[in-house]
Amino acid sequence: MSQGEVGVTDIFSDKEEVVALNVVRDHHVAGAVIQKTNCEDNCPDVTKEGSFSFSDNLKSANLEHLRQLNEEFIKARNWDQFHSPRNVLLALVGEVGELAEIFQWKGEVSEGLPELSQAEREHVGQEVSDILIYLVDFASRCRIDLPKAMESKMAANALKYPVDKSYGKANKYTDFK
Repeated sequence: MSQGEVGVTDIFSDKEEVVALNVVRDHHVAGAVIQKTNCEDNCPDVTKEGSFSFSDNLKSANLEHLRQLNEEFIKARNWDQFHSPRNVLLALVGEVGELAEIFQWKGEVSEGLPELSQAEREHVGQEVSDILIYLVDFASRCRIDLPKAMESKMAANALKYPVDKSYGKANKYTDFK
């Protein structure tokens, strides 16, 4: 491990979490994540015939597991006192800004991010992970069942953007009435 890197055992004291994180790491390295892209040889974990999908056979693919993992992480450090909904929201916005910074001045980038270096793609993954951590924490603190809220929102969007009126169009839903 190089200087400045944090090992899994530095983050979690529970051996089960270490094993779970190693499984996640090993699963990802083994090419579990696939995405359809024009990356050619410049993108890791890509198959030419596949399309992107999240890991679905891992405990960590479950939002409730991720919420509990983060809750334990926060409690172990006595940080709960700092994690009000407002503070978590501001941290979330800050992380979105950090993600945007990676893309600033890059111009358009293609699906799969082939224009970015390996280090930049890893940085994108770290920032997206930070965003997910804060989003799940924010939803938890606001008592929002994130999967249920998303399903409800997708149903509402389907009504606002009927396929027969919105297909191939970038118009706002008010244009379809």
